[in-house]
Amino acid sequence: MLYVILGVLLLISSVPMYFYSERVESINRERLITNERLLQNTVTRSLADDIAQHQQSLRLMLANLSSAVQVASGNDINAEHVQAPELRALLETFVSSSSDLAYATLLNSEAKGISAGRIAPDEFLQREMEHAYNAAREGRAYSGEALVVGSGKSSRTVMLVSAPIMYAGRFLGMIAAVEDMQFLIRRLQEVSRGGLTPYVIDGRGRLVAAASSDYATGQDMTNLEIVRAFEQDGKTQFVAATHEFDLTDGKKNTAMLGTYCRVNTLDWAVIVQKPRNEAYRGVYEMQRTARLLALLAVLLSIGISIFAARRITNPLEVLTESSRAIARGDFSQRVQLKSRTEIGELAETFNVMSEELEQYVEDLKRAANENRDLFMGSIQMLAGAVDEKDPYTRGHSDRVTRYSVMIAREMKLEEEFVEIVRISAQLHDVGKIGIEDRILKKPGALTPEEFDVMKTHTSKGANILRPVAHLKDMIPGIELHHESLDGRGYPHGLKSDQIPLLPRIIAVADTFDALTTNRPYQQARSGADALKVIHTLSGKRLDPTAVVALNVIYDRGEIRIPQQIMPMPVAACAEIAQPEAVRAAAAGEVAPA
Repeated sequence: MLYVILGVLLLISSVPMYFYSERVESINRERLITNERLLQNTVTRSLADDIAQHQQSLRLMLANLSSAVQVASGNDINAEHVQAPELRALLETFVSSSSDLAYATLLNSEAKGISAGRIAPDEFLQREMEHAYNAAREGRAYSGEALVVGSGKSSRTVMLVSAPIMYAGRFLGMIAAVEDMQFLIRRLQEVSRGGLTPYVIDGRGRLVAAASSDYATGQDMTNLEIVRAFEQDGKTQFVAATHEFDLTDGKKNTAMLGTYCRVNTLDWAVIVQKPRNEAYRGVYEMQRTARLLALLAVLLSIGISIFAARRITNPLEVLTESSRAIARGDFSQRVQLKSRTEIGELAETFNVMSEELEQYVEDLKRAANENRDLFMGSIQMLAGAVDEKDPYTRGHSDRVTRYSVMIAREMKLEEEFVEIVRISAQLHDVGKIGIEDRILKKPGALTPEEFDVMKTHTSKGANILRPVAHLKDMIPGIELHHESLDGRGYPHGLKSDQIPLLPRIIAVADTFDALTTNRPYQQARSGADALKVIHTLSGKRLDPTAVVALNVIYDRGEIRIPQQIMPMPVAACAEIAQPEAVRAAAAGEVAPA
């Protein structure tokens, strides 16, 4: 009887345990395979996004440089004008602004120009420049092929990127930059430390960059099935795709697992690959472990079987929850499991994967922050150029920006719109860079003709920024901040609801700063007196809601009026006033901003 009971108990405990272990093995095998593919997909997408963001950042830098060249040259870079010192200084500053820029050149419509950089173009790079110049004449941007310059240890993989300089539909010239691809090689080397073999190919299947010296730039990679798969299907889709394929090296044939992902801004693809026996190593180890556990379960008692089942199921539940957290995008989750079994190794594998995924996300965030810092630096550079041109307006853009942001936040506007307000306010007077000094710095009252010239600074500012697509939302604040609700503003004479909210906010901040700033015909008013004047303009020239917000901010003591030392010229103060308003301000009436 005892043997029968023990036999029955062993049968009841061991058979379900055996099938349970088989089921667990099947489930986790699929999960491990899925996770390995997920890891490769994440790595390729991360690298592709890095390359795309780097290209977008370089395009933005070229656009900013193009705008600066047009402003500094007055849209004239023909003949000897292209040799102007200020243009050469702009080009040299551009090259020195990033370690990834090896060379830059500025060519006019006659293919003559200037250059700066730490390399000398060889015949291959010269040929790329000819292609870029022909594309520029057609109004197209150009991204060239990856080339190797130099030899030995000093060799570098580079790529030419160019953009045309256009004004009113007319071709003025071209700006081209040679980008050092060392940043990409470093990222590929970082990925290779995780056991993957990463590389980047162009649209013709030729190698752009690789982490290993076994591959050379320009090498034909179409002999690999994963590359041919990209050429057939990958060029029409923007998602990562994973394939199993065979890699033949002489007589040796290796089963591989590889993933490709197209780079959005280029006809390139990022590919990572790994031998299948290494990629699925956890699967094979888990299979051996599961069979061993099934064999031991037959020999153990019911109590030990229950204990073993709990010891297996509980960690699996933890791993399952961790997998779900990763699937939801929470890469901060870690499996706290102290075990020396294969399940413990599986937990460590999950933790390593989570750490790598979290690091990739942080890298993307850091790259985005770097791009934003670069963008804001360009904005401050343009605003600083205006302040440097006229010392009387120094600090005006910063103060107007500060007041505008405070008003926008007091109005409970979304933070995304507040950022648009910040950038637009910083650049609201950028058009003054195109106003002649004799008018801008004139110490006396402006003539009607001079005032008409001064009023063009809003349109000039909008034209300066219009070629930069990233700044299109900020242009209304720059072009329309001197419009008036009663229709007496400029440049278009818009009325009430025809004026967007963005320029209304900037107009209030601009007027407040003008009223609290010394002028030749009037000393700076106190904040309280300035608010009284602004209240008389509320609903007539200025937006009432923005005026109320400014008043609330001032009452809380958040605005401090800087001490004024020297008066400002009439030209610098007469931006939003009509000529008769300038005379009225001199008589102690409403002051122009």
